[in-house]
Amino acid sequence: MVAAFGRKVEVLVDGSGERVKCAAHGRRMEAVCGDRVEISRAAEGHDASQGMIESIDNRASILFRRDAMREKVIAANVTLVAYVVAGEPPFSDELLSRCLIAANAAGIEALIVLNKTDLAASTAVARAQLAPFAALGYPIVDVTARHDVAELRARLANHESLLIGQSGMGKSTLVNALVPAAGARTGEISSALDAGRHTTTASRLYALDPQATVIDSPGLQAFGLAHVPTDRLAAAFPEFAPLIGSCRFANCRHQSEPGCAVRAAFARGAVDPRRMRIFDTLLEEGEYTARRALHGGGQT
Repeated sequence: MVAAFGRKVEVLVDGSGERVKCAAHGRRMEAVCGDRVEISRAAEGHDASQGMIESIDNRASILFRRDAMREKVIAANVTLVAYVVAGEPPFSDELLSRCLIAANAAGIEALIVLNKTDLAASTAVARAQLAPFAALGYPIVDVTARHDVAELRARLANHESLLIGQSGMGKSTLVNALVPAAGARTGEISSALDAGRHTTTASRLYALDPQATVIDSPGLQAFGLAHVPTDRLAAAFPEFAPLIGSCRFANCRHQSEPGCAVRAAFARGAVDPRRMRIFDTLLEEGEYTARRALHGGGQT
């Protein structure tokens, strides 16, 4: 599937390269960019460019977000999440952390793309903000979307990638630099799906070359992680993972329990304070969601 706007999607047919506008068969079926699907074509005498998604193939990976109320699937079958940040406007390192944790929990490789590096002063601030992530081993690729994306293109080679990030980070400009025909194709897709002025909320998949694709996704405003069980949350933090099993108690929540290896690492300065705060926030959110579900207030 190469484009999605709500329940309206566009499917690229293997072999022929034909593009078919489709709707999902059944209200509970949610196909997203990157999905491989089986479709049926319109009956004879109807528009042959229309179809229906009958089934979705098993997904090799899935990136999604969930809070106490709802779940949103972002992309399927991606092998790399590339999170785009910039110094101007400022980015949220909490939102970045949440997305990287989701990718880690899903077993998807991740990297950080620092865009607009031609803006020296704001880039210096952004680079300092990214220092804890660099220390954890996350690759950081410097780009200036309007001038040079060669290193990013090399990083995306042989991957089915997802570009994700907040609005204003230059993600669309990056896509247009990576895929020169993307602008024209975006207009064509918008027309096909009748997306009108709401096209910024659509996801689209583009071919970088015969061995690589990239999905352009809408700007992020929130990223709930209620789908990551609280007892597995610490393992999704690279700095915490080596400490799992070293706490005095097997069911340690890494809060105020005596003999907590995570808190000990934090106390000696081995854990960045912002990362510790994010863990505490996510644990609280996860426990709230669990209590809500227990009392019959699950997602709607």
